[in-house]
Amino acid sequence: MKKLPNDEIELRKLAQKLGVSTHGTVDPESGKTYIPELQSRIINMQRSIREGRFWWIALIAAISSALSALAAWTAVLMK
Repeated sequence: MKKLPNDEIELRKLAQKLGVSTHGTVDPESGKTYIPELQSRIINMQRSIREGRFWWIALIAAISSALSALAAWTAVLMK
């Protein structure tokens, strides 16, 4: 996995690109971004995206397995 940037501006750009909420990540007194919280949110979003891709792969594998079983049954019944 690619390392997350420590720069506040780069983190905000990455968060925006991924659609991560930045609400509540700014310290109201200093106006600076709370970097660990933003990094945590970005990591969670990246994990969610990755899991979504794996779900599709698992679904395709299950469908192809079912089609393979159907083809095997058809071959046995046609003998």
